[in-house]
Formats: sequence, C-alpha cells, structure tokens
Amino acid sequence: SPRLNAELLLADILKCKRFDLYLNFDRPLNEYEINKMREYLKRRANREPLQYIINKAYFYKYEFYVNSKVLIPRPETEILVEHTINFLGKNFNGNILDIGVGAGNISICLANDLPDSKIFGIDISTDALEAARINSQKLLKENNLNLYILDILNSKEIIEFIEKNCPDKFDAIVANPPYVSIDEYANLQKEITDFEPKIAVTDNGDGLNFYRSIAENSETMIKRGGKIFCEIGKDQSESI
Repeated sequence: SPRLNAELLLADILKCKRFDLYLNFDRPLNEYEINKMREYLKRRANREPLQYIINKAYFYKYEFYVNSKVLIPRPETEILVEHTINFLGKNFNGNILDIGVGAGNISICLANDLPDSKIFGIDISTDALEAARINSQKLLKENNLNLYILDILNSKEIIEFIEKNCPDKFDAIVANPPYVSIDEYANLQKEITDFEPKIAVTDNGDGLNFYRSIAENSETMIKRGGKIFCEIGKDQSESI
C-alpha cells in the first residue's frame, strides 16, 4: 500500500493525523521535513516495516509503541483478543497468563476490557518486556497487569513461577507464540526475516514446540476446567 505508507510516514513527520494531510494539501514542506521524508522513504524502500520507522502500531483500540525488538502486532491477533473477551465475559475476575507478551498488546487489551481480572504477561526477552512496560504506562487503565521474564519451554522455570506468583493456577491462558516452522521462515517476506526478531516468529523447529510445552505443562499452569486460547498457523489446527 504505497500511498497509505507515504501518508502515514508524512503524518508522523508533521505530527498530525492522516486526514489533516488533505486539509493542508497545499502546505509546502520545509527543508527538515523534506530530508526526514527522504530518510523515511529510503528505510521503507529497504523493506524496513513502517511500524518500526514511526515506532507505532495500531492494534484493537490503541496506538502501541513498537521497536525492532518486538513482533509487530497484527490485525488478525485482534480476533484472538476479541474471542477471549467474548468467551470469558466482561465480568470475568480470574487470573490470565499471556505467553509471549511482546509489546504488551494482548495483555493490555485484556486487562482494560476485563478490569476485574489479573493478567500475568511473560516473555523470554527483556527488550520485549521493556516495550510492554512503556505501553502499560501509557495505555493501562487499571493496575491489573504484571510482567515477568520467563522461558515457557523450561518446565522447571514454569513450576517455580507458578508456586511464587499464582499457586492457585490460572483460569485462562492466552498465547500467540512463534508458530512459523524453520522451513517456512526462509520464504517469508523480507520485512519479517530482515527486521522482525526471529525469536518471535519461528521456534526453529516444526512450529509446534510452544504448543507442546503448553500442553505438557497445562496441569501445572491451569485450573481444571480452565481455558486455553491460542493463535495458530495455517494448517496447524489438526496437529495442535
């Protein structure tokens, strides 16, 4: 979408909304703005994602801060958020574990729409957790989200985490884990392979490692009768 990309880049430089560009169509750019636009266009022409250039990604109802250390929130992940909220209900007051918190987009949306719940967001990346903290400070309405560093593929770490932070176990788990297989990863567009963190895209295996870990540790993590909500890749449903 070259026109949309150009408009969003220019709107960021001018610190205005896209609509304002049309209201000020004849306004000339000054030298700084022209040079900045050239810089942005050069980066975008090199296939760097728009969201990393302007450090913004729009997800659900919010504008999230993003950088190259976190996966860019995708519109399809909004379906995961919406389904989880609709299934649990607005009055849900249990404990939810968000596996792979990234920029915090899933956790923050759940925390704001389910204000009586308590969200535990985990990630193996300290850089991702820092981005999630920035977004929490900006967007979180209640103090119902806590962030932790944790390797979900390490069963010992999971047990210690549960015993320390949620001994009653979780009522629900939400996850958008790295589900691209290592074979598929090589064929993705350059915006992903050259710029997005590999650790957030592929599990360096068949794309199912995180689902295996969730399944194998489910009795440790989740209450009997609890729910697990996951985003999955194409053609993975039967295996999962």
